[in-house]
Amino acid sequence: MFTVFLIALQLILITEGAMVNSQPRRVFVSGAGGQTGQHVFRKLLALPDEFEPFGIVRSESSKTSLVESGVPGSSVVVCDITDAEACISAMKGCDAAVICTSAKPSPTGEMNEETGRPVFGFPNGQPEQVDWIGQKNQIDAAKLQGTTKCHVIICSSMGGTNPNHPLNNLGKVTLPDGSSQGGNILKWKRKAESYLMESGLPFTIVHPGGLVNEPGGKRELALGVDDKVEGTDNNVVPREDVAE
Repeated sequence: MFTVFLIALQLILITEGAMVNSQPRRVFVSGAGGQTGQHVFRKLLALPDEFEPFGIVRSESSKTSLVESGVPGSSVVVCDITDAEACISAMKGCDAAVICTSAKPSPTGEMNEETGRPVFGFPNGQPEQVDWIGQKNQIDAAKLQGTTKCHVIICSSMGGTNPNHPLNNLGKVTLPDGSSQGGNILKWKRKAESYLMESGLPFTIVHPGGLVNEPGGKRELALGVDDKVEGTDNNVVPREDVAE
């Protein structure tokens, strides 16, 4: 079984000399109140001799939920990732950052009269704000972390090589003049990836397939590059496997 974030982070910090002493490494984990990000956060919390993770959440209610589930309140930080200064403050002193924030589509309750399908929107922030501006702010904050470069890991998505991918249509609205606004989630993710690659920071970008809520450690995982995965027609992966 190939594991992703945790093994990658351990190898990264060893290679870069951040685990040569007994001091746990400080790791910024955004999206820690969500699904994949929460898996990453909890797995790092389970290794206190190696990591001192800080889970970044969007609201006080998300923090309360984590604390009530047993997570130490001192390890959870409420931060608006679209606020550049807030990101800088939350990431202070970190050796690595795991970015798991993403705009989340949900049905608006309306139906598309032409297709008969549900209309989706992004009630907690459009992809441009979350997947581009929010990730850019986190990358910029990582640049300011001390003399040792902060390694940034992004949990992105498959499909970014296809500008016509159906996911880009979610939340997109056609205006009276024929132009459109909103949506384009994979395009904005791709823009954040390009920004990270040009930042000068050490980085890792993971493109998981469709994320499912199934137990990890049960599947043989296949790897590929640029949306091409040899040896399987299955494009889904458990969140827990991605986090591990």
